Amino acid sequence: MRIHDISVPVGPGMLHYGRRPEKTMVESIAAGDPGDVSRWLIGSHTGTHLDAPAHFVAGGETIEQIPVERFVGPCRVLDLTGVTGTEISAQDLVDAGLGSDERVLLKTANSEGALQQTEKGTWVGLDAGAAELLVERGVRLVGIDFLTIDSPAGEETWPVHNILCPAGVIILEVVDLRAVEAGEYLLAALPVPLVGSEAAFGRAVLIEGIPA
Repeated sequence: MRIHDISVPVGPGMLHYGRRPEKTMVESIAAGDPGDVSRWLIGSHTGTHLDAPAHFVAGGETIEQIPVERFVGPCRVLDLTGVTGTEISAQDLVDAGLGSDERVLLKTANSEGALQQTEKGTWVGLDAGAAELLVERGVRLVGIDFLTIDSPAGEETWPVHNILCPAGVIILEVVDLRAVEAGEYLLAALPVPLVGSEAAFGRAVLIEGIPA
């Protein structure tokens, strides 16, 4: 059995939309306190995180309302590193082997490129047709290796989020798939159950070679 940690470390200098995480020491051994205690200022979409339907649906399902079984189970990683340009189409998904899997992770050029930067540049995301195909195929959770699953062209109107969230598809963003090959795995992507939140950060792993 081999476990791939596909989470991204969280810290003040990380790639982030807007304000980055901030860490403050409330108590410290160096100052004479019995132990170290830190306080973090952090957003729900920080680092590896999952979007609930409430992210784009008023009154939609919030992160703590989603059954934990949705976050854990068989998953297929699709290799889309050969896609040129900034948008993944429905045909690209078909060519990469999209079937009827409930959980799908999209490995793109972002894992080696855009995800490794400290400032947001150009990245690869889905177009609306690809999002519609995921819904049609019954995907319940989809992940991608960048801050957003929308492409740069969709950054103002968020068409992909507006297709996936109303359909109840959970979106896993900011996963590092550099060391992961295309294929079948067991995914465990568990968000912190922030009550009433449209999203939550967490840790995600892919497991291969599970004994029968």
